[in-house]
Amino acid sequence: MNIERYRLKGDSSKVFVAKATAGLDVYNRSAAADAPVNLFGYKWDLNTMYHPGKHAYIFVSNFDYLRINDADFLNFGLIHGRTVFNFEEKNNIETYVQYSFDNFRGLAPRWIAGGSFRTRVVESDRLTLILGLGGLYENETWEHPYTEEFLNVEFLKSSNYVSLRLSINDYVDFNMVNYYQVGYDKSIQVFRNRVNGNLNLNTKITDRFSFTNSFNFSYEDKPIIPITRFIFAFNTGISFDF
Repeated sequence: MNIERYRLKGDSSKVFVAKATAGLDVYNRSAAADAPVNLFGYKWDLNTMYHPGKHAYIFVSNFDYLRINDADFLNFGLIHGRTVFNFEEKNNIETYVQYSFDNFRGLAPRWIAGGSFRTRVVESDRLTLILGLGGLYENETWEHPYTEEFLNVEFLKSSNYVSLRLSINDYVDFNMVNYYQVGYDKSIQVFRNRVNGNLNLNTKITDRFSFTNSFNFSYEDKPIIPITRFIFAFNTGISFDF
């Protein structure tokens, strides 16, 4: 999450911080006059943190859409809300809820609610390393790609993460967060494992604008329906801080 570079700084002088990133692709290109290819796509992120006192409130949203000719090729969205109690302390508790959908993969929707214990293992002007240990409740609805039947599942999972922020210099900032989630599925009597990751490299252009590169990935060893187990996305764009 791009907001990670804000909350890892622990800057109590700012009550409200936000980061917005947007991109747009529109073109009409074809090798043949009678077979045009019309592409329309957009991506936008809005990440905010409100830190009025002891606690911090974080909101993260991400939406990707891509249409080729008249077909929706990609339609993904995520809304995440999180509360971090005793934000400035080395050890604290956080709770969160999340709604997401991924129509191209047949997920519509996924609901998550959970919490974790969070500790700063390393903290300096240049480097911050955080570990989180917790659990979550997950409810998913999937559409089978072949039978078009809907399958609803729910799990209790262990959810743990490692978060790193590195200020390379006054202009370049790197941050990442990697999650590992595992839950037992009684219906097949095995554990289902998931790994999610987000890596961001931000290059400051001015006090307000920065050049952002982001890499996201997700791996599930036992998907609910037959879909690609490993997916990734690389995005680059301009961010505005306010």
